[in-house]
Amino acid sequence: MNVYLFIVALILFICLVVIHEFGHFIVARRNGVKVLEFGIGFPPKIWSKITKTGFIFSINALPLGGFVRLKGEHDADVEPGDFGAASTFAKCKIIAAGVLMNLLAAFVLLTILAWVGMPKILDNQFTVKSDTKIIADKVIVSYIEPNSPASESGIRQNDQLISIGKIYGPQKSLNGSQDLPNITKLYAGNKVKIIYKRGSSSFTKTTTLRTQSEVLASDKTKNPKGYFGIVAQPFILQQSTWSAPIVALGLIKQFTVLTFQGLWKLVSGVATGQGKKATSQVAGPLGIYFILQNGSELGYQFILFIIAVISLTLAIMNVLPIPALDGGRLFFILGARLFGKRLNPRTEDIINGVGFLALMGLIILITYVDYKRHYG
Repeated sequence: MNVYLFIVALILFICLVVIHEFGHFIVARRNGVKVLEFGIGFPPKIWSKITKTGFIFSINALPLGGFVRLKGEHDADVEPGDFGAASTFAKCKIIAAGVLMNLLAAFVLLTILAWVGMPKILDNQFTVKSDTKIIADKVIVSYIEPNSPASESGIRQNDQLISIGKIYGPQKSLNGSQDLPNITKLYAGNKVKIIYKRGSSSFTKTTTLRTQSEVLASDKTKNPKGYFGIVAQPFILQQSTWSAPIVALGLIKQFTVLTFQGLWKLVSGVATGQGKKATSQVAGPLGIYFILQNGSELGYQFILFIIAVISLTLAIMNVLPIPALDGGRLFFILGARLFGKRLNPRTEDIINGVGFLALMGLIILITYVDYKRHYG
């Protein structure tokens, strides 16, 4: 694991929530709503300071993002400076600001990635073909067979295969995952030299590949084997120039559609009693931790890509009318205005409390699924 990239990834993940809350903070102040506290992380509090403008800036123990505490957050609060006293349009702007900040962060990150090298993870991933070139096509190990030539050579998941060749002969460089079966078949039964990378470190090992008769015999069983004993996947980086902002916008649209399709499968799966299967297709905080941990071996482009997708997902989730999230809060405020009546504080607390508990329950369920997925 690339420890430095992993730490940077976690910091960036926390920053996504801080950026979201900073949007609420700025727009609230611009619309006359008093900010009582801007916190990084969640309580218990480690350190705090009252700023010159009167709000508390705090750093808290749980590094899960951040929060903004506004004066008079209930819809029925009507004193000067209360959130509840702001106009409906001002409330919409304050609530929407967090979503817009996450969208902006996703757009900036994806634009930068399109310029320096965008990981290709979808077969039909959006790009402008006339302004796109492949700058890297790496062979990444995704699975190693137990007791195989690959496992004997010390290769691990997420290592990058560089070349395979005879001990005293020329090395065959791997220019894509499609080269691997051809090269291993060419050297079937031979003792070979394997060169692979793990992070910034390179390794050279020797091993003997399986013979052609062994591989053909295994094809007739329920456990077919390869010459080397790995499953590899390509890690392709695509680079754009003038079209980088267009690529970013296209990817935001593409991943937004995919996110809504995934949410529909999740909801329909839970509704039809297939909750376990549905939750297995999504990742919670623990799943994101594993993605960032494993992805740190693939370089900064992959990390930035995942952070950009998470930022976009935060924006999408906060648009949905889910109680305790921004979209749910806006939904109930607009609904109350439609009927010409402000929300009762007790009713508002109950709605948000139930929504928060349901959300936490779903996160706990998904975290449990993530744990079982990685630790069995």
